[in-house]
Amino acid sequence: MRDHRSAPHLSAPHCSSPHLRRLRPRAALALGSLLVLAACGSDDDSADDPPATDAPAATDAPAGTEAPPATEAPSTTEAPPATEAPAATEAPTTTEAPAGPSLELDFAGLPVLGEAAVYEGWAIVDGEAVSTGRFVVDEGGGLLDDAGEAVDAFEVDATAATTFVLTIEPTDDPDPAPSEVHLLAGDIVDGAATLTIDHPAAIGTDFSEAAGSVEVAVPTARDLPGAETSGIWFFSGGSGSLTLPVLPAGWVFEGWAVLDGIPVSTGRFLDPNAADDNRQFSGDGDGPATPGEDFIRNAPEGLTFPTTVGGATVVVSVEPDPDDSPDPFVLKPLVGELPAEVTPFSEHPLGNTGVSTFPTGTATVLPGG
Repeated sequence: MRDHRSAPHLSAPHCSSPHLRRLRPRAALALGSLLVLAACGSDDDSADDPPATDAPAATDAPAGTEAPPATEAPSTTEAPPATEAPAATEAPTTTEAPAGPSLELDFAGLPVLGEAAVYEGWAIVDGEAVSTGRFVVDEGGGLLDDAGEAVDAFEVDATAATTFVLTIEPTDDPDPAPSEVHLLAGDIVDGAATLTIDHPAAIGTDFSEAAGSVEVAVPTARDLPGAETSGIWFFSGGSGSLTLPVLPAGWVFEGWAVLDGIPVSTGRFLDPNAADDNRQFSGDGDGPATPGEDFIRNAPEGLTFPTTVGGATVVVSVEPDPDDSPDPFVLKPLVGELPAEVTPFSEHPLGNTGVSTFPTGTATVLPGG
């Protein structure tokens, strides 16, 4: 709303100006002089004639030079206060009013994505997905829009939405529809939604039932001297050792061994009782039909293979698919620490990290006004 300030009132000049008031005593003086002249009249020899010289009192009129006070009359020059009238320039107070309906987002634990991906919000209205905007997060968890500006609310009318979904999208994405990588979702009730991974419109599980173990073995290089503890396999008693839920489209499991602080993938998989997609570090022998890897050759930068897995951290993560990051995603339902001294064919449990480690969020519908 504009600030309707009254322009400063301009006072009218007084009808009796100082100049007019000063003329009155001079008129009385002139009249007195005339009376004196009338009394002294024709006496030309009188030495008292000098009073006639008082007549120049009329010449005192030069006090009229004091007339400049009339220049004071331009009190109208005080009109400049009218220049304050541009109180209208304070109209930007209108920017304080909500521009219209919007959606406010707040997240905890949302990870930074690589340059090839962004987040995008979706309001589900009458079964249709309406984009609420794309963004990334910085190292402090703040949201940044496409221009790199901080943002926490998006101008979109989500007042009729029943559900909010957060997806991961390619940075260069010609497809206007949501990707299959649904990370968080929540039903909107009374204008707000709590966002979790276990919502049916997201991943659909919180991994609370996930469990497993890992075995130290080197099936692809059994006869390689010094390599007896250079592999990990999600294997136990002749079959896979992992208990994991079925993932929706857009997600895949991945095994990891963190060796000397460097995460090394053991491969991606969907079925914990089948081989994964990676054998780049293994030897020439056959491995079991379960996820796992031997670290025999093709070592990544910073490592030397063969190497022992003693002291390694073993992780089973849930990864977006596709994904080009060399590091595990934030969803790590199973993690285990191997002792520094491990023996061949020893089995080690993996702990369930719990839902407290997963990202969450809220979406609040603002109707505007």
